[in-house]
Amino acid sequence: MRKEASRATGRPTLAEVARLAGVSQITASRALRDVPTVDPVLVSKVREASKALGYVPNPAARTLASARSQSVVVLVPALSNHLFIETLEAIHNVLRPRGYDVLIGNFHYSRKEEEELIRNYLAIQPCGILLTGFDRTEASRRLLEANKVPCVHMMELTKAEDIFSVGFSQEDAGAVIARHLLARGKRRLAYVAAQLDARVIRRGEGFKRALAEAGVDASLELVVPDPSSVGLGGELFDRLLRQHPEVDGIFFCNDDLAHGAIFEAQRQGISVPGRIAFVGFNDLPMSAHIVPRLTSIRTPREDVGKHAAHLMLALLAGAEVRDRTIDLGFELVVRESS
Repeated sequence: MRKEASRATGRPTLAEVARLAGVSQITASRALRDVPTVDPVLVSKVREASKALGYVPNPAARTLASARSQSVVVLVPALSNHLFIETLEAIHNVLRPRGYDVLIGNFHYSRKEEEELIRNYLAIQPCGILLTGFDRTEASRRLLEANKVPCVHMMELTKAEDIFSVGFSQEDAGAVIARHLLARGKRRLAYVAAQLDARVIRRGEGFKRALAEAGVDASLELVVPDPSSVGLGGELFDRLLRQHPEVDGIFFCNDDLAHGAIFEAQRQGISVPGRIAFVGFNDLPMSAHIVPRLTSIRTPREDVGKHAAHLMLALLAGAEVRDRTIDLGFELVVRESS
């Protein structure tokens, strides 16, 4: 079979795919985008025709034809972090079957990098953007407002009437940890944190506020801007003990740091939780298996992705959205470390 091609580019066109499959161009387009309402028999024919012709969809052409793309941009601060991978998978599982492409941007916890990503992605006219949190540059806010693209914010909540958000209260989670350690009889409590993004800062504020309300010293903390890691957790724990040997309970801003601290405690022969109680955050898979098993806040990473994606679908459909803020809560999982 001779493969026909467009005169302009020499590449096969959607019209040729549709003609070979015996369907309309609209049906061919929807079939290639995995729109679930297309007859599976027709989808099979279109895909066979596409493969035979060597056709590759042109998203830029589709954007020009419709004045917007079928792409939803998702901006996250890290792809190395397990919790964002779970959220991204959930988003993809909701949006892809509805015919939307999911474009991922990683801004490495940098507000300037996020601003550049927003500017670049807006050039392709995405139909929606899923953002992580609210801490961004003023230029980023102006870009989003000027382009009037639907936005859903993830992982945090806001009372602002004109913002859609899905997540949980970072401050409340920190307060729950403080009250848990106090209930365990611990009184010399410290907050150990790295990375220092807005969510880390807010959960620390909640922790210290609850301590102050209980009449306990809330000033003890060790926070560094370095990227979080297991190795750093061990280093910070050792440094904290050298500076404040009286500490009997520690809230680590995430499980990575807590895992490293547990390993360092074992090296130094320090009993956990007998001598010092540990609590982490995010309840990563390893936390249920480390020795001792780590007490941690279980965050709804997958559910955040699902609800954010469904909220975006509602906005794209022009549906009335009554609940602009979706609070999914969190769970304190108590294990051996506290």
